[in-house]
Amino acid sequence: MTPEDARKFLKDNEVKYILAQFVDIHGVAKTKSVPAAHLDSILTAGAGFAGFAVWGLGIDPQGPDFMAVGDVDTLQLVPWQPGYARIVCDGHVKREPWPFESRVTLKKQVRRLEDHGWILNTGLEPEFSLLRKGPDGAIVPCDHTDALHKPCYDYKGLSRSREFLERLTDALIKAGIDVYQIDHEDANGQFEINYTYTDCLKSCDHYVFFKMAAAEIANELGLICSFMPKPFANRPGNGMHMHMSISDGKKNLFADDHDENGLGLSKLAYHWTAGILKHAGALAAICAPTVNSYKRLVVGRSLTGATWAPAYVSYGDNNRSSMVRIPGGRIELRLPDAACNAYLATAAVIAAGLDGVENRLEPGKPCNANLYEMSSQELKENGISILPQNLEAALHALERDELMLEALGPAGAEFLRLKHMEWIEYMRHVSDWEQKAYLEFF
Repeated sequence: MTPEDARKFLKDNEVKYILAQFVDIHGVAKTKSVPAAHLDSILTAGAGFAGFAVWGLGIDPQGPDFMAVGDVDTLQLVPWQPGYARIVCDGHVKREPWPFESRVTLKKQVRRLEDHGWILNTGLEPEFSLLRKGPDGAIVPCDHTDALHKPCYDYKGLSRSREFLERLTDALIKAGIDVYQIDHEDANGQFEINYTYTDCLKSCDHYVFFKMAAAEIANELGLICSFMPKPFANRPGNGMHMHMSISDGKKNLFADDHDENGLGLSKLAYHWTAGILKHAGALAAICAPTVNSYKRLVVGRSLTGATWAPAYVSYGDNNRSSMVRIPGGRIELRLPDAACNAYLATAAVIAAGLDGVENRLEPGKPCNANLYEMSSQELKENGISILPQNLEAALHALERDELMLEALGPAGAEFLRLKHMEWIEYMRHVSDWEQKAYLEFF
């Protein structure tokens, strides 16, 4: 799209305001509302922000302005806000791309793929919890009849939340995002909406837009749409599974019908997988970035039969107990959760995958057993390790991973600084469990 095309788009759709949008280091959307007549200023100088006011931009109060410069190809309508459009921005400081900013960080890794003539296509699958506040203020599923112990794919649970789901789906389609299926997931009040894969940068742009739409449409209906990884202790959490394949612009280079393992993968895909497994600990910090994330990545089962979240560093065929699942001709990374910064997570995955490719790493034989049922001895015999079981352990794994820190640059260092602060704050918190367990015990 050219600037002239963009001006025509705004006029034809009666757009009055443009949301100049980027994300903070947590992946949360930040915007300024700019009258449509000032489109050119967004595309050239950018919309100005006080960088110190946003998490993770590495700018002090006395520092320069952070300028969000619009990518004209991302201009799209905001259907739930008539008269508004959104444009995704890259962060600039003093007219140079700012390496603390997440989209800039991802684009650096994308250029490494382009040096090989490759495109990383991803399909992101955000799970979310549709909730409401009960009369006593407690957070509960939006529909009180959604109470089955095994509610996955339940028709009644899907149907009774259809007003929200239909409004969200319609908004995404009107904005040019191709939704192809919707389902009730394995926790009460939990859903997933799938949209078509595309190149990894655009996938991340779509993911942010999806979360913006879901939150606001839910709010209009008096509901809460939560992407918290584990809202309820006794139910599965919200993942953001990342499907991926590499293309040369013509064909899927991860697919090979003659794969001797029968998984339909090429040697390139196996090397890529090996890189992901090698850097699993560091990837956990980026892909599962909150204290709450590790309530999801637990060893063991849930009441519905499985946590649907990986705890083990492994890959397998159609094995949903593995960190990496192979659905055929592509790779599904099941580690990320719905709270991750998709740009940083994708950048980290590229760095890990390319390490596997450039060093011709091998992932070993796939494991197609139910890992939830394997003993610690069986896991050891199969060379399967366990993912970090809390945020601090994951942060230490990231700190030890020099390749990953180099790939993420200043954004990685800032991420570590802030997440260590988050862990310390959590460790100082006195929970209800502690009061119940210890207040009168001694």
